[in-house]
Amino acid sequence: MFSSDTNKTQSNLPRPPAAPGRPGVKATASARPESSQVGPAAASGISVIGNDLTILGEKITIISQNKVQVDGHVHGDVYGKQVVISKDGSVTGKVCAEKIDVRGGVNGSIRALTVALHETAKVDGDIVHQTLSISEGAEFDGRVQRSKDKDELMPVLEAEAHASQSANGNGEASHFSSYNGDTSLS
Repeated sequence: MFSSDTNKTQSNLPRPPAAPGRPGVKATASARPESSQVGPAAASGISVIGNDLTILGEKITIISQNKVQVDGHVHGDVYGKQVVISKDGSVTGKVCAEKIDVRGGVNGSIRALTVALHETAKVDGDIVHQTLSISEGAEFDGRVQRSKDKDELMPVLEAEAHASQSANGNGEASHFSSYNGDTSLS
């Protein structure tokens, strides 16, 4: 009834592909085909950090090619095409995307083409943007800079680019496609 041959059983399991550019490191993959994943988040390309989840660590970087919704707490940097920080969510670190909606808390810098601070937002940090809206009731303490060059605000969403910057000990210089590192507000 039960087999003690574990090699035979394990060989039938799907194997995750190797992570690109990192020999010996396996990327995680779902055993289910993409079309069979459940839930509205999986169907719409949204990555959700749930309200019961806290992510802590040194030099944590979360990168999504689509939308990231933060309902929990992240102590690290968040990059995505779109980032939504819900009313109960928070990020301590950088938030970088094409579009950022803040309803919760951010303690760190925000860089995006479009930034919206909703009435429940609490932001302590600098904002670099092309379009900024701040709703009545939002709390904001920091500097604001409107960028003339939209390419400066486009987030780099390739993990390899972030990994190479970390490996060189230079995690700040090149998280944006043409950002030159100048933080002055001139």
